[in-house]
Amino acid sequence: MDKTKILLKEDKVKNVKFYLPEENTCYKLAEFFSTFSDSTRIKILSALAVSEMCVNDLSRILQINQTTISHQLKLLKSVGAVKFRRNGKIIYYSLASKMINDCLLSGVDYIQNVTA
Repeated sequence: MDKTKILLKEDKVKNVKFYLPEENTCYKLAEFFSTFSDSTRIKILSALAVSEMCVNDLSRILQINQTTISHQLKLLKSVGAVKFRRNGKIIYYSLASKMINDCLLSGVDYIQNVTA
């Protein structure tokens, strides 16, 4: 580790260290936020924020092939961003939580404010 002197006062250093997330939490946060690093996944999440849909619906509305939609949904399921229910042979997808939409909306607000 670097031996240079820290300029912050010791109470601030303790405060920063106290609030730093644990390594496992940082890893999970990075994995979660990587969900939002792909424009196809953003489109899928945005569509699911409006309505529950099956792969066919998502494919037609977003004009993306079903294989790509299915692959992206698998990734979104793996991080807990979407949930699904089966009705016969059809699987319907929806956002796992309102907080996913809140993250999207916060990002949109940020982008609009930065570029304004």
